[in-house]
Amino acid sequence: MNRTLSNDGFPMSFGDHLEDLRRRVLFAILGLVPLLILGFFVGGPLLEVLTVPVMEAMRDAGEPGGLLATGPLESFVSYLKVSLGVAVLLGLPWIFYQLWLFVSPGLYSNERRFVYFLLPMSVLLTAASAAFLYKVLLPISLYFLIIFGANLATSDVPQGDLPAEVTIAMLNDNAMPVLEADPPLADLQPGAMWLNPKRNEIRTFIGENTVRVIRLRSDGLIAQEYRIGEYISLIFGLGIVFALAFQLPLVMLLLSWVDLLRPEAVTPYRRHALFGCAVLGMLLTPQDPWSMLLLGTALYMLFELGLLMMRYLPASLIAGKSTDGNEEA
Repeated sequence: MNRTLSNDGFPMSFGDHLEDLRRRVLFAILGLVPLLILGFFVGGPLLEVLTVPVMEAMRDAGEPGGLLATGPLESFVSYLKVSLGVAVLLGLPWIFYQLWLFVSPGLYSNERRFVYFLLPMSVLLTAASAAFLYKVLLPISLYFLIIFGANLATSDVPQGDLPAEVTIAMLNDNAMPVLEADPPLADLQPGAMWLNPKRNEIRTFIGENTVRVIRLRSDGLIAQEYRIGEYISLIFGLGIVFALAFQLPLVMLLLSWVDLLRPEAVTPYRRHALFGCAVLGMLLTPQDPWSMLLLGTALYMLFELGLLMMRYLPASLIAGKSTDGNEEA
């Protein structure tokens, strides 16, 4: 029986459903337009925020910060990706709201309670995945990969005696000032130079409050220099994968609600789940050992959370009693 009614109180036909779907899709797209415009204004600052993990990892590893653009469009395309990502991310609640307006008329009140529970939980797990990726996995994984690449092949420059006309005192007298912060630029003359060991840079004042830099990389034979386009693609790809992987507790809960999984049947297979989480950690990460271990551990913790939810959140508890005349779910 069709439970969806039109505005005049009669059941909606298939054509009415298609018209309502078209209207909701149109509203969802139009709602993204102002968010896309907003994304163009915040895309630059957000791009800077997204590059913080790789910048800090490179400086911690003794490499200069900075990303490369090897093509004229690479920086602009990366900026567009971030702007579009902001629009989609901020627009998800609006998209879900339009989807809810489409499907909610066909649901009983007890069925709507499932959505009221699952949607906030999904948003919370997605936010947790983004925080885990940005704050935990990226800094550790990038640091390991940078250190590994820098030390994979090192140069061997021998030390020797100084020529007779050169002394240690002469080298020390001509040493460049070492500063961890820029001096007051208003007091400098063009051409003033200093070494910033914290940023691994030689910085030169050229006038008009402008400083130019020479980045000092480590002595390894393989320079650790990364492209901005590849890095942003890596962030977006990992973000999508992690957001999906962190929905594991909800998937387990849904399977228990439809009686395909029972907690007492899953509990004896904890060792198998641990192995499966380790395999997923290997497949879904950049494949360095630290990121594999971190993601595998996080997935197993989510598996244990799913077991708890299966035990203590049965479908009958979420559904309650329907106000539409139905029995308890």
